[in-house]
Amino acid sequence: MNQDILILGIESSCDETAAAVVKNGREVLSNIISSQIPLHTLYGGVVPEIASRKHVEKVIPVISEALSAAGVTLQDIDAVAVTYGPGLVGALLVGVSAAKGLAYAAHKPLVGVHHIEGHVAANYLEHPDLEPPFGCLVVSGGHTHLVEVLDYGKFSIIGRTRDDAAGEAFDKVARAIGLGYPGGPKIDRKAKEGNPDAIPFPRASVEGAFYDFSFSGLKSAVLNYLNHEKMQGNEVNEADIAASFQKAVVDVLSGKALALIREKKYTKFALAGGVASNSALREAMKEVCSREDVGFYCPSPVFCTDNAAMIACAGYYEYMNGVRSGLDLNAVPNLKLGER
Repeated sequence: MNQDILILGIESSCDETAAAVVKNGREVLSNIISSQIPLHTLYGGVVPEIASRKHVEKVIPVISEALSAAGVTLQDIDAVAVTYGPGLVGALLVGVSAAKGLAYAAHKPLVGVHHIEGHVAANYLEHPDLEPPFGCLVVSGGHTHLVEVLDYGKFSIIGRTRDDAAGEAFDKVARAIGLGYPGGPKIDRKAKEGNPDAIPFPRASVEGAFYDFSFSGLKSAVLNYLNHEKMQGNEVNEADIAASFQKAVVDVLSGKALALIREKKYTKFALAGGVASNSALREAMKEVCSREDVGFYCPSPVFCTDNAAMIACAGYYEYMNGVRSGLDLNAVPNLKLGER
């Protein structure tokens, strides 16, 4: 009988301090997340220096809680997996330093994990039947990617954002219409009260690169609309703006995903990243895959946002592929998917 493999995952790329223990890459034994949202809400967005200091304060208690909740000790762990990029450099350094210290002290292998690889791997946690190859749309605060998952830990990027990521656009538009931070969930809720066809915001495309994304023009269109209405002395309908903006984003994301599904003839397609918890996007992608007779996979919202279970899951497959990181592992804030 094969021995179970336990991976301790650590995630600190932005404003969540998280640790988790995952067995055999699929079974979550614990998943502890310490969120900083109330703290950063005061400033209307993530303040990197504050985030780093809070990670320093929380990382060891969160790791201890994850081990305790899983009913294991550090000696029971087979490897320590940690996000080392991309993300905020100071925040990443806290997680990487903690992971290196634990791995060294406990004589355990260290595995550096790409944050986006973690988001893709989140799908494995709740879908035992999902195995590569498949297509995946990764949509988060810092990234918007169309990815072909060739194998565990092996990816081909088909399309990516040229400017603002979708999640970044959500945050900026939410701030502009007075909803505050975090923008994604607030726009999602507000949009349910509005008419998605009220305002014809643009759907941008990138000339010569059909599968790439651009959301800066859409963001500017919303700001221009708000300024125009203010200059005219008109009262704006926040719900209609939120719904129309959200529909513009979802139309672009789901439209490009549909085109890729048809071109590549995928039988399986997954959604991942923080914006994957958006109800309109989930529903649109579910409809696209159903219409094309393609299996659709998406994590629960708790595994869409930054968490350490997804890092432990990705770390398991890297570990099984023989990947080991040295104690010289460093934070790489602009790490590209597929690099190591």
